[in-house]
Amino acid sequence: MNAVELATELTIAWLSNPNMRIDAEGVPAFLSSVHGAVLGLSASVEEPVALATAPEHVPAVSARKSLANPAHILSMIDGKPYKTLRRHLSTHGLTPDEYRARYGLKADYSMVAPDYSASRRATAKAIGLGRKPGETPGETRQASAIPEASIPPEGPVAAAAEAKRRGRPKLTVKA
Repeated sequence: MNAVELATELTIAWLSNPNMRIDAEGVPAFLSSVHGAVLGLSASVEEPVALATAPEHVPAVSARKSLANPAHILSMIDGKPYKTLRRHLSTHGLTPDEYRARYGLKADYSMVAPDYSASRRATAKAIGLGRKPGETPGETRQASAIPEASIPPEGPVAAAAEAKRRGRPKLTVKA
């Protein structure tokens, strides 16, 4: 399809819209402006396209400052504190690897605050996760960084861990 036919098709489509009011004298002027636009677009396509440079992203904080506080990590996107960056990055359409590449961070740059990671680890150990087969819950609890009394027994995970600790048998359904 050449430029004249394309301009004609575009003009017909534009003028067939009932919301576009144009008088008969304005149609040739409109057609010539559409034709000029189509020629301009086709000429720019034929010219070599210059590679567009990716926009340079300026970090809100330095990498050193983002990891300075063990309680949280500062985002380099907006400078706000987060315990974990994964959800924040997904709202901006980034993966952790893309985030690291965008700001020139090392591959081992942490996405989780150290204090938050330690508390999650201690909670997991306290409820018995990560225990080797044959190891008793008491052995795991002694190795835990959090005393048993400081962990509130809430929810089904805690109830299951308490039932295991007391030695109650597992319920199984027989067919």
